[in-house]
Amino acid sequence: MKITFYGVRGSCPSPGKDTVKYGGNTACVLVTAADGKKLILDAGTGLRKLGNDIKHKEQDIYILLSHNHWDHIQGFPFFIPAYLREHALHIYSGHTDLNHDDAILEQMSKSFFPVHHRHLQAQIELITNHQKQFKVNGFNITRYNINHPGGGNAYLIECDGTTLAYVTDNELNTPGKVKTTVAQWTQILQGVDLLIHDAQFMPSDMPLKSGWGHSLAKEAVDLAKAAKVKRLVTYSHDPERTDDEIDATIEQLSSMQLPFTVTAAQEGLTLSV
Repeated sequence: MKITFYGVRGSCPSPGKDTVKYGGNTACVLVTAADGKKLILDAGTGLRKLGNDIKHKEQDIYILLSHNHWDHIQGFPFFIPAYLREHALHIYSGHTDLNHDDAILEQMSKSFFPVHHRHLQAQIELITNHQKQFKVNGFNITRYNINHPGGGNAYLIECDGTTLAYVTDNELNTPGKVKTTVAQWTQILQGVDLLIHDAQFMPSDMPLKSGWGHSLAKEAVDLAKAAKVKRLVTYSHDPERTDDEIDATIEQLSSMQLPFTVTAAQEGLTLSV
């Protein structure tokens, strides 16, 4: 598998001179199998550029959503393939506490957006069957519940004999209702080839942001170490976090002499698994 990052920020886009290196777009990742089949993870603002890159290449497009917060769906109204008749979009919703499977389309209704989703030219299929295990375009997928306000899913994705874990917007040590414990995550993620995990907060963000649904970078590292993952990518960077601050965090984490590589997610970065 190849994993390409199109959006790596959490909460809201953060363009500007201090976020040029890692990028300011919100959650969107493209997974490509050895046979060329593709799977898109989340539809944040990074989806706009991804759409421009694949609009002449892919007719059937598969999008897997973790949940419906704005930073995970707000790129869809600007996704060019949705406006082109030759495309078929297959959108798999995340399992949220409040059943709102059509949120990605509903944001293009009422007074929210100038083009209503009924006017999109692509054939759109919304898949709302929240099975624990399922298959999408050749990828074997297992869903797990994240610790995040409103709920949602993390995904274990298997293809080409390798395993990718996409665990964004997950508060490992949440003070609220625990959907999946740290011990359970450790078992779920045991030995995965690549773990993409939420690392939005730093100790300085606490206790103000406790319960907001995100993890500290150190917590993500501790989990990766306990689960014996082969590589960790920190993800969902805080919109206030500058390039220099992310650099400093990765340098600090790397100095811990960990048995795996730690990388900060960065727009345009492609990793092979």
